[in-house]
Amino acid sequence: MRLVLDTNVVVAALRSPSGASAALVEQALDRRFTLLLTVPLVLEYEGTCRHPTQRIASGLSESEVRTVVSALCAVGKPVQVWFLWRPQLRDPADEMVLEAAANGRADALITFNSGDFGDIPETFGIEMLSPQQALRRLTKS
Repeated sequence: MRLVLDTNVVVAALRSPSGASAALVEQALDRRFTLLLTVPLVLEYEGTCRHPTQRIASGLSESEVRTVVSALCAVGKPVQVWFLWRPQLRDPADEMVLEAAANGRADALITFNSGDFGDIPETFGIEMLSPQQALRRLTKS
């Protein structure tokens, strides 16, 4: 299964190590699914997770955050962005998530905020799943 994790899913994984988001990150690191990544998306992960508010909430240092992001990069499949689909969404940060999913031909985009994406992912044949839904689907297969 080819998945793209929204930035807030990665943030949630760092803040709540026992939640579904953390389990998804662990499954990505174990290569239980193909994590699709683009350079802009990785930079968004790193920038958001390194923000002082997020680091305080997660209890991680900048170095630890870089280690997590580097680990995701090590297991992720790089996606070449052939087409910029912008603007499709209200939030520019969500645009890079959608671009990674569309250009990488993702099976699903994992997010807490499916309303932010509306029906746009469906036009690319991409399913929207919450972290809990994605985890259930992965553990069934």
